[in-house]
Formats: sequence, structure tokens, C-alpha cells
Amino acid sequence: MTTHADPNAEKPHAAATQRPEACPCGGAVPEAAAQPAQKHKRGNASAQAPRFSDCCGRYIDGGAPAPRALELMRSRYSAYVLGDTGYLRATWAPHTCPADLDVDRGAPDSPRWLGLQIKRFTPIDDTHAEVEFVARYKTGGRAHRLHESSRFLRGDDGRWRYVDGDVSDR
Repeated sequence: MTTHADPNAEKPHAAATQRPEACPCGGAVPEAAAQPAQKHKRGNASAQAPRFSDCCGRYIDGGAPAPRALELMRSRYSAYVLGDTGYLRATWAPHTCPADLDVDRGAPDSPRWLGLQIKRFTPIDDTHAEVEFVARYKTGGRAHRLHESSRFLRGDDGRWRYVDGDVSDR
């Protein structure tokens, strides 16, 4: 008997996608908390991104829960860069996760992510937090910026999940 994989089945988030050496999030920290060495100009060799396995890889591939909404935000950015739909679904609040979520990096119109900047991290209480960020990307040869204030909720299982966000033109 021959079995065929369901083409609509979701890929596991510990996908066999090739993982980068450097973490796509760059180890982004809120601007107010950044050390002078982290406030660098693009291309400064003295400021290196952390290893993926030591940063977002612990959450995406290792299954460890992100300890705060800040780390979850960074790992979700990295998951977008890697095209890891499974991880994005697993870290999205079920009541707000879109049914048609698909971040296939191979799609012709898929964005090429260029960088993440954390503007602000605000823990509200033990179960609520907000992260303001700017993600830079290119589509169709044009550069864009996604500036969003995201809301996160920690569930009864202790895991943080993305709920929603407000996109800004600032």
C-alpha cells in the first residue's frame, strides 16, 4: 500500500529547512536597553548577531518556550524569515490566528526580510505584554517597513502567544 503525504498538511516547525548560522533577529533589544555596542550602523563588524541555535533556534527548533513576549517576538520574526508557518501557528493565539496563514519563502511575491528593530518592550502584567518593532523587508525590488505594536498573552500553559497588533505609518 502506498501512502501519499497530504499536500495541505502543515510542516512541523522543527522543519528540515536549512538553518542559518547567525540568528535572523540579530539579537534585537529594545532601543532604550541597547548597549552602545548594540547601537551600531549597518555593516559594523564589531556587532555580530548571536548564533541561531543560541537565540531563536532554542524556541523554534528546540521546543523551549520563550520566557517573555520579547523573545517570542524575535523568534516569530526569525520564523517569518525562515518561512516556518508551523512555528508561527503554534505561537499565535488560536482565536486570532488566520486560517490561511502561509509564509512560503519560495512564493514569487514573498518578502525578503532585511532586519528587525525593537523600539519598545512593555510588560503589562504577568500575562500581558506589548512589543513595538520595525521590520524591514523587500518585495518586488522595493523596500518597505512594517512598524507594529504587537500584543501578547501568556496562556494557562505558561507559553506566550501573539494576539494582534496595530500597524503604524510612523
